[in-house]
Amino acid sequence: MNQSYDPPTDPLDVIHADHEILVVNKPAGLLSVPGKGPDKADCLIERLRGAFPTILLVHRLDQDTSGVMIFGLTPHAQRKLSKQFEDRKTRKIYVARVAGRLEPKTGTVDLPLIVDWPNRPRQMVDHQQGKPAQTDWRVMKANDQESRVRLFPLTGRTHQLRVHMAEIGHAILGDPLYATGAAADHPRLMLHAESLRVKHPDSGVAVNFSATAPF
Repeated sequence: MNQSYDPPTDPLDVIHADHEILVVNKPAGLLSVPGKGPDKADCLIERLRGAFPTILLVHRLDQDTSGVMIFGLTPHAQRKLSKQFEDRKTRKIYVARVAGRLEPKTGTVDLPLIVDWPNRPRQMVDHQQGKPAQTDWRVMKANDQESRVRLFPLTGRTHQLRVHMAEIGHAILGDPLYATGAAADHPRLMLHAESLRVKHPDSGVAVNFSATAPF
């Protein structure tokens, strides 16, 4: 997968900014942080640094995924938010379009994941050495060709939603790594981080940020 990196140039969509946190709607096709090599230096955090020079990374979204992403603007905020992600105290909801009719209407995928070393950045299921990974799903609407679902990751493994959906036979449409055939033939990965709930690092009050899926 040595596709050239051609990130979008749309204006940045800031959802919320205050003295501690910055929340943005990341476009699909843009790296969260710099990749390897000078051709992959352009990324969301660097584009935001001009307006928010104290910006600090808390979590990432895959290059191909769009949606809600939160940053700290102080070391205190970064620490507090990072701990919430580590302790699974955040609530993340994704919207995806997946191949085929997903049944039943709700369910859970519980498959441990590990990096597929010879084929990085691919991940794979490994029942012996994989790290625990769980994803809940809820079908919003479906036909025989595809289903629109909400995905609720209970853990935060790399490519978790993408591998889990592919493993149960319903790959996310447009996935360049895990979809095959007609399912892979879409203009983008049909995965969007729709909402994120965290406790504000200053007040400790739960706050929810959302961005409507563009597909």
